[in-house]
Amino acid sequence: MHPPVPRHPYSDLQTYQFWRRSVSAVEAHLVDPVTRPRFAVTTEARVATAGSCFAQHISRRISRSGYRYLVTEDGSDLPEEERAAAGYGLFPARFGNIYTTVQLLQLFEEAFGEREGPPDAWQRPDGRYVDPLRQQVDPRGFASAECVLQDRARHLRCVRRMFEQADVFIFTLGLTEAWRSRADGTVFSSAPGVVGGAFDPERHEFVNFTLEETYAALREFLTRFHAVNPAAKVLLTVSPVPLMATYEDRSVLLSNAYSKSVLRIAADMAIREHDWVDYFPSYEIITGSFAGGLYYGPDHREVNALGVAHAMRCFMHNYTAEGGSGAVPPVSLFDDHQASRSVICDEDVLDAARG
Repeated sequence: MHPPVPRHPYSDLQTYQFWRRSVSAVEAHLVDPVTRPRFAVTTEARVATAGSCFAQHISRRISRSGYRYLVTEDGSDLPEEERAAAGYGLFPARFGNIYTTVQLLQLFEEAFGEREGPPDAWQRPDGRYVDPLRQQVDPRGFASAECVLQDRARHLRCVRRMFEQADVFIFTLGLTEAWRSRADGTVFSSAPGVVGGAFDPERHEFVNFTLEETYAALREFLTRFHAVNPAAKVLLTVSPVPLMATYEDRSVLLSNAYSKSVLRIAADMAIREHDWVDYFPSYEIITGSFAGGLYYGPDHREVNALGVAHAMRCFMHNYTAEGGSGAVPPVSLFDDHQASRSVICDEDVLDAARG
């Protein structure tokens, strides 16, 4: 008679808690690291998204799948063919990519009149003007500095409505590096002089936000957002797109590892502290070793259609009422190569500026 197998703390763990059972023994395209979603997105829920360029994939898939994507700034005063060219439709409001948690908090404060934005606009080499806080939101630029300020005022009213009306707010954390004003700490969407304006070391400075700074801004945003909209849920993700460039005097590989580590830990801290906040692992799905780099383009940076499809299948399966009651949707529903190529990423201008 054999003696009983001794029990230990790992004896009764779930399959998803073991690498071999949930990762290496599963076909790569079927790996799903989501375990206990805290909420579901219904077709009636108003969903808003913001964040880095990868967030554009999420907004498009939600819209195409029949869910209620909240849009508070749609450019309805423009002919339909001009709206896309003017930067409408990427996000609920025309704020463009928001890469850092400090920018997110900054936008919230401006929308609710708690912070003043830059009093001026930056001029481009072609004579047109841009908003320092959303420099590439309209590729056409603005005719004058006054036009920039007028448009910003309209825009912030739309942003406020977004925060007030959203039932689910999805934010993709993208970077820790940024450029800001030495005078008041205002964070710009790109470094001065890259798109518009001129860099002045007396007025502008580089910053690479620490974990403490990143989470402090995220926590403050969540606190203020919850006070304004207490019923809303928040879903955090981390962008799997590597840095285009780093201003730190070291390899971009090292800076990328630092940035993504800080953002991932900040997201984890948020879900441990707030039961109405959850984390969706798009970063782990795309970058996981099980995928063998399959989900990146030839530049090893751009996420391709296969990667987006895998991440969004997992999202729909776990975070929608319909997905939770059936099989994972087929690849064909999400595999849109054209949409993957049309994502607008502010960071790309850095590579062009290097020449």
